[in-house]
Amino acid sequence: MSIEVRNITKTFGRFTALCDVSLSVPSGQLVALLGPSGSGKTTLLRVIAGLENADPGSGSVLFHEQDVAGRHARDRHVGFVFQHYALFKHMTVFDNIAFGLTVRPRHRRPGRDEIRRKVQDLLRLIQLENLANRYPSQLSGGQRQRVALARALAVEPKVLLLDEPFGALDARVRQELRRWLRRLHDEIHITSLFVTHDQEEALEVADRVVVMNAGRIEQVGTPDEVFHQPATEFVLNFLGHVNVFRGRVQEDRAVFGSLAVDAPAAGIVEGGEARLFVRPHELEILVHPGLDASLPARVMRIQSAGPVVKLELLTEDDQPVQVELSHDQSNRLGLRENDTVYVRPRQSRVYLGHYSI
Repeated sequence: MSIEVRNITKTFGRFTALCDVSLSVPSGQLVALLGPSGSGKTTLLRVIAGLENADPGSGSVLFHEQDVAGRHARDRHVGFVFQHYALFKHMTVFDNIAFGLTVRPRHRRPGRDEIRRKVQDLLRLIQLENLANRYPSQLSGGQRQRVALARALAVEPKVLLLDEPFGALDARVRQELRRWLRRLHDEIHITSLFVTHDQEEALEVADRVVVMNAGRIEQVGTPDEVFHQPATEFVLNFLGHVNVFRGRVQEDRAVFGSLAVDAPAAGIVEGGEARLFVRPHELEILVHPGLDASLPARVMRIQSAGPVVKLELLTEDDQPVQVELSHDQSNRLGLRENDTVYVRPRQSRVYLGHYSI
């Protein structure tokens, strides 16, 4: 079931939550809506679900090329999973999963044996078949979220929508569940959208990532595309850690202290603002100044616990810089705190003109 959103605007009083948003989700994909708080991602999810209405005349929502904007949420055949589970505390795991089937009108309600079979199949799918008679209070947070997901799948939705599904869980459980969700999606292939503000979660789980900011879509692409080929300054700054150096345009080059790099041809204004974005792993550390321009900096802190060594540096003009090295690189350099080093970007992106981050 494909989903298409066309020119949707949603306002709450004077606040514009969505501004002329258009999005296409191919059938069977798992798509992440990623952005900071207030970016509009949950509002977009609720408009798709029918839990919110777009502003009158602002656009349409299509499921498999059929406009569903005028349909009630219960008629859109959408499964919705909330951050805080919303399980019925007085019901067992079995009854929670079966709930959506048992409350159907009599002419559409499956028989008792069929309901039991479907619930048992879902319990196997979520790997909780031995906990059918437990109550939500007897489950861990991760188990409760799996039950909530099974309850949404029980009614055989055409689309699955998840709003910060792992946001209430601790880091380790969240990591385990997102890997489980990816495996589950590969098995059932239901068109799914999930909201998250966790960049790592979106990049690890999703087929495509929709990066949102201030009610607009900044970029849509695969995890590799949005991370390695960011379309805007916001996407680059939002996805992962990044160092930002501020400088000026001089003689068609962007100059940052003793470091000068080529400036983009578009927008060059002599003396205008320039910003150099470099991710921590894209910086090279030299113990002596090289032939190419580099920035001198002092080593303030070395953190070697973990898969990479993280350096915290301070440039001559008190600019903090984060660098990530492999343990082999770090051992070869033999760095200590207060050492003077020279920083040179292996890869970088330069933006010109005023921009507030």
